[in-house]
Amino acid sequence: MKTLFIRSLSPLLFLFLIACAGPNSLTNIPSPSGELSGFWSGLFHGSFFGFSFVGSLFSDNISIYAVHNTGGWYDFGFLLGASGFGISLFKSLLATSAFFLASLSSQKRY
Repeated sequence: MKTLFIRSLSPLLFLFLIACAGPNSLTNIPSPSGELSGFWSGLFHGSFFGFSFVGSLFSDNISIYAVHNTGGWYDFGFLLGASGFGISLFKSLLATSAFFLASLSSQKRY
């Protein structure tokens, strides 16, 4: 009985949470400095989502999402970054560059 109640309540809770989300009216409108955040900014912001969230709890000057963005591409980058893909990509790029630099320095010079 309890499981049936939870299963019937879950879709209602999901629909309620979706109804709270509204459209971003500042999409494709540059910030006061004239910048729009795109895919790479979204990937960067998403990869630091945890730190930004904790900081936003203590300061009104920190936000976890750039409202002046390009729309879908920023959202896609943010989603990838927040899911950990951005962090793993960044780590692999660092490892690759470290390996490349180490191989360059270990080559014998004649």
